[in-house]
Amino acid sequence: MMRSKNRLAIAVRKPDGEILVEVRPWFSLTNAAILRKPFLRGFPVLMETLVNGIKALNFSAMQSAEDEEGESELTPWHLVLTMIVALGVALGLFVVVPHALSALMQWLGLSGDVESLSFNAWDGLYKMVVFVGYIGIISFVPDIRRVFQYHGAEHKVIWNFENGDEMTVANARANSRLHPRCGTSFLLFVLAVSILLHTVLVPVLLSFYKPEIAILKHLYIVAAKLIFMIPVSCVAYEIIRFAGKFNSNVLCRMLCWPGLVLQMLTTKEPDDSQIEVAMAALKCAVGEEGSC
Repeated sequence: MMRSKNRLAIAVRKPDGEILVEVRPWFSLTNAAILRKPFLRGFPVLMETLVNGIKALNFSAMQSAEDEEGESELTPWHLVLTMIVALGVALGLFVVVPHALSALMQWLGLSGDVESLSFNAWDGLYKMVVFVGYIGIISFVPDIRRVFQYHGAEHKVIWNFENGDEMTVANARANSRLHPRCGTSFLLFVLAVSILLHTVLVPVLLSFYKPEIAILKHLYIVAAKLIFMIPVSCVAYEIIRFAGKFNSNVLCRMLCWPGLVLQMLTTKEPDDSQIEVAMAALKCAVGEEGSC
């Protein structure tokens, strides 16, 4: 999957070996000028990327199973339901579970109350452990590993294009499978920013209203953390754009480094056939309208 401005190119290798490329308009939630402003655009961009990504994966799956009858692409309602389930699982796994484990530390006497620094330290630690552990575990699933190989192929081909070299498999293969503007880095920044902002915002929130019953207080804070994901994603998006734009700067390299390390898990070395698919997608994404 490759994006260029308002276009999205999806390349798929069909069961017969042919590479099929479909070019679509990029589904956008930032058509309004105000939603393209810095520190406002991050959350809409995250949502539109999720929508386009789910639709691209569904299209790919349909081409792989083209001989099965009754199969069709997701309807708008199916897409909405898929997004709700995906977001629910993600927020449950990376917000609710770490908070619950931190509450367990409090119950065991190893942490202070929910607004304390120690509680937020445990919460941040568990977020990182769950996130990295989850990616590490799913990377052993054969189908997911193949997706990660295509992810690496995308990065190699993008580097080839950005370096201005001739677009060949050999040139692309010589490039790194890691890229500073990868969505993996964005997710890592979201986690890091959430840890910092929660440490500041949770005590402020409890200064206005604090439920007396412990369970209600924890539910109140978990609900607030879910809402805080909007400003968190907006701040994280600006950080990754800054780091990617000035990637030769020492500070920006330091900001990018953790994301690049994490990409060692979310990308795998692709084979030549996978690089060819990524190259086909990029050529159609950046080519002239109607050229594919």
